[in-house]
Amino acid sequence: MTTRASPLPVPVPLLLRENADAIAILTLNRPQARNSLSLALIEALGEALTAIAADRAVRVVVLTASGPAFCAGHDLKEMTARRSDPDRGRGFYTLVMDKCSAVMQQIVELPQPVIAAVQGVATAAGCQLVASCDLAVASQAAQFATPGVNIGLFCSTPMVALSRNVPRKNAMEMLLTGDPIAADGALRIGLVNRLVPAGAEREEALALGRKIAAKSSYLVKLGKGAFYRQLDMALADAYRYAAGVMVENMMARDAEEGIAAFVEKRSPRWEDR
Repeated sequence: MTTRASPLPVPVPLLLRENADAIAILTLNRPQARNSLSLALIEALGEALTAIAADRAVRVVVLTASGPAFCAGHDLKEMTARRSDPDRGRGFYTLVMDKCSAVMQQIVELPQPVIAAVQGVATAAGCQLVASCDLAVASQAAQFATPGVNIGLFCSTPMVALSRNVPRKNAMEMLLTGDPIAADGALRIGLVNRLVPAGAEREEALALGRKIAAKSSYLVKLGKGAFYRQLDMALADAYRYAAGVMVENMMARDAEEGIAAFVEKRSPRWEDR
């Protein structure tokens, strides 16, 4: 009598992707670890964003998470385990921080807008992830924090995205105290765009995504890129740059069509060019 070997367990994907028409939905899928950003999850997210950037069928991205937490930051268990490396983990920590920083920049540089749908806590690099997205919809039960200061690890990389999203004194208070802020506080300081009842954040993000997806993708890409490029320019340089963008925009086929549709009181027919 032969004994059958038990089938090997099928690995659970760390990141899920589904498409809802022109919207790509990316779901962080480590609920048992509060969706903490392990190196593998960071790499999976980076690969997905690279694929989406080249996918002309995708006009908007919605970033969600499985389970009760949105993202608890970096995987501290994974990082602590590397203390036993000959270099006490320096090489691994450098790799993780470099790859995570690259993914955050990918979100900003992506041609398509990215909307975070936040259902629970978003702490440390999870808060950084929300701040890096172009828009954010949050559950009224969501909380946000950069609590590294409480465990001897100042949230320096989350600081970069946070300080570019909220007023300085609000960012410094979060960074120096580590105290969480509730969803209404996040709305007040501009970390999120809108609040919805618990459980409705994904659908609200999709509704916002559908509204944006109905616009010219050429215009959205042009506008998103220009928005971030002008932020750090001096006022005169920003106006000079933006004026050039407006001229190029006026020469676009979709600008010609959009203006004609407005004058003729009809819906525009976008060609995305």
